[in-house]
Amino acid sequence: MVRDSLFESVQFVPRPPAEVFAFFADLSNLERITPPSAGFRNVEPVPRDLAAGTVIEHRLRVFGLLPFRWTSRIDAWEPGRRFVDVQVRGPFARLRHEHSFVPVPRGTLIWDRIEFAVPFGPIGEVVRRLYVGRALARAFAWRRRAVAELLRGA
Repeated sequence: MVRDSLFESVQFVPRPPAEVFAFFADLSNLERITPPSAGFRNVEPVPRDLAAGTVIEHRLRVFGLLPFRWTSRIDAWEPGRRFVDVQVRGPFARLRHEHSFVPVPRGTLIWDRIEFAVPFGPIGEVVRRLYVGRALARAFAWRRRAVAELLRGA
């Protein structure tokens, strides 16, 4: 049995939602907000105009060592408000990542909600408990710092 898990992250930035959405819609920024240890790279050609149905290919490293390709598809696209990408091929049994941009006084809340399941049955469950949640927390802590720095000077 594959167990579903949830990871959430919320960050305030002092920029309007349309500007923050545009930052996240530019795939070159994804490389800039992903920890270098992940070895993240967009695979060419990189789609310029994202929309529901767009398929995106990336390269990463598991545990900073093992290279793999990750394919995702945009399932929802609401400019200025939210978008959802789902894993088509990658390390998870399932993964759905919703990015929401909520207007608040003096800025935007960036809300990330990741629903995922780890493959490989009982072994995957051990990996999920010992590693995946912590790895996501570390990656999003790094991401929050990078986003704050990059959008501060925008």
